[in-house]
Amino acid sequence: MVDVLKSAAEQSRLRILVLLNQTDLTVSDLTEILGQSQPRVSRHLKLLLEANLISRYQEGSWAFFRLFDSDESRALVHGLINRLDPADPIISRDLERLEATKRRRQEKAAEYFSRNASSWDEIRSLHVPDTAIENELRSLVGEKSFQSMVDLGTGTGRLLELFAPLYRRAVGIDLSREMLAVARANLDRAGVAHAQVRLGDLYTPPVDRNCNDLVTMHQVLHYLDDPATAIYEAARLLRPGGRLVIVDFAPHDHEFLREEHAHLRLGFSDRQIVEWLEQAELELEASREIAPGSDVENGLTVKLWLARDPRIQIAGPDTTHAESKELA
Repeated sequence: MVDVLKSAAEQSRLRILVLLNQTDLTVSDLTEILGQSQPRVSRHLKLLLEANLISRYQEGSWAFFRLFDSDESRALVHGLINRLDPADPIISRDLERLEATKRRRQEKAAEYFSRNASSWDEIRSLHVPDTAIENELRSLVGEKSFQSMVDLGTGTGRLLELFAPLYRRAVGIDLSREMLAVARANLDRAGVAHAQVRLGDLYTPPVDRNCNDLVTMHQVLHYLDDPATAIYEAARLLRPGGRLVIVDFAPHDHEFLREEHAHLRLGFSDRQIVEWLEQAELELEASREIAPGSDVENGLTVKLWLARDPRIQIAGPDTTHAESKELA
């Protein structure tokens, strides 16, 4: 504890903790905000990393830093930050520069989004509005809070926003750096600081196994050549009793989606999804269907499937740990 407190007990490092409490940042971001040289900022980051106050993750050639993802570390950092005066001129100036950094992110994200908007709008026009799907998702997941969430193929990060009031921490995974930039900007704008996004493959997601309460796959499976393996790997992320939510299309014959929008699968039947869930040792708990509206013949039906890990979690003598037991 003394070593950890020594690591935080320096003005620049304390400023870094305040900034990373708001969002994930690169060395370049921190260099610009703090007005310090890159070697000096890197030295501060190294000391904070060694103290397990922050963590580092790679996204292509960029490295992002964030607060260390443990309850103990975050409680300590939040305790320190809460004792600071937000009107302090140094902190106030840092936060102003941070907002400028966020605005630049949002501008870049908006530019990328506008370049691809026509493609996404064409697909959206074939099914019910996103708000209707989100309402069904809220209904399926419920209002009970939980610890952790993983959104596979997070895209714009919308599901991380949607369920932000429920989870304590969340991670969004996507293979597109451009989409991660969009998601990061959206989370910044929505004030969601307890979620992060990472570059990663859905078949080997860079998150811990057996420790997540909710895993989501929203409009992802139809892009994959091996949906069964993706579902299997998603199931491995769940803690006992955890839930997997899949949103995708019912079977359809819109070949142009395959030819023009890289859809590898033209929808999924209940039978196919259930088979894959069983292979992943999950049990289907509920399914919903949302018809496309007036133009049923030419539209897309959206399906939602909710599955659960049938294992139960039994608290041991140490309530911070638990052991898993298969249901009979």
